Parts: sequence; structure tokens; C-alpha cells
Amino acid sequence: MQAKSISRYVRLSPQKCRLVADQVRSMPVEKALELLQFSPKKGALPVRKTLDSAIANAEHNEGADIDELWINEIMVDEAPTLKRFRARAKGRGTRILKRSCHITVSVSDEERPRKKSRNTN
Repeated sequence: MQAKSISRYVRLSPQKCRLVADQVRSMPVEKALELLQFSPKKGALPVRKTLDSAIANAEHNEGADIDELWINEIMVDEAPTLKRFRARAKGRGTRILKRSCHITVSVSDEERPRKKSRNTN
């Protein structure tokens, strides 16, 4: 059984969000929620909200037991970037990039989540 949740157009740099996502990857849901609750990182809140949504989907749609869930997959992808300009000296302007991201969390009741295998040929 798998359930997933997607948060789109989160106004946070994908790099900052990936730092948090890498910490909770392949963890039991209970430990991941605890880690995210006390993490000082800016990306912890959107990742936690997406994880909460995935857990609710698993419980409501699939009838899963929350205590047996693991994070099967977590991805942070780049979303469209807002481009702004800031005035600089001598009439010039520099570009400011306001990045955003898409967060995808998939939970499963398998004890050992599948890891992507690498081709070693």
C-alpha cells in the first residue's frame, strides 16, 4: 500500500528544502515527524505539512495503520522561478531570482522501503 502527497509552488529554494528531505528519507514516519518538529531549518515546515498530508491520505483512503508507515520516497523538484530586478549604480539593474519548489512525499507500510538501484555495469 502506498499513499502520496504533493505540495506545489512552495516559495522556498529547492536546495534548502532538499537538506531537510535528505534527513528524513527512508525513516519511519513517527521519527521523521519528531525530527521535523524540532528542526530549525526553514524547509522543515513545508516538508512536515506534506508528510502530514501523505499520512492522512494513507489513513483515510487506504485504511493504513499510522504506526507502521515508512517514508518510501521524498523528492524536491524545482518549480518556476520569479525574476525580479534591483536598481544598481549607474542606471544598471541586477536580477534577483526568487526560487520555488515542488515537494512530493510517498509513504508505504513496507518495512524496508525500496531504494533505487544503480546500474553498476
